[in-house]
Amino acid sequence: MVGLVIVSHSPEISKGLVQMLVEAQPEVTVMDAGGTDDGEMGTSAMRIQTAIDKADAGNGVVVLVDFGSSVMNAEMAIEMSEAESDIMIADAPLIEGAYSAVMEAGFGKSLEEVVNAATSAKDTKKIQ
Repeated sequence: MVGLVIVSHSPEISKGLVQMLVEAQPEVTVMDAGGTDDGEMGTSAMRIQTAIDKADAGNGVVVLVDFGSSVMNAEMAIEMSEAESDIMIADAPLIEGAYSAVMEAGFGKSLEEVVNAATSAKDTKKIQ
């Protein structure tokens, strides 16, 4: 099953989002990589890399980020990772993309299908 890593500058946002995703699809490994190494606001390549390695179950890992340095640190984390499978950063809205991704991962979809579901969340209309 594809694993997910949630990266936000706010550790509270990533923690809450992970809790929501695990409740939606408890069998999917979803790791929290929000905040810095000391729990402050920001992002950490080392924290993201550790989360990627823990989320890797052999079918790929999707990393979802909020903005700015989270992308740069996620890219560095992928380079440092010891994960055995492919890792992709989804260019997706964090909450909607993560929810779409966890649902597809829970249905056993491939890495590419999970990433596509996350990125397609950009087009979700909340108000018709």
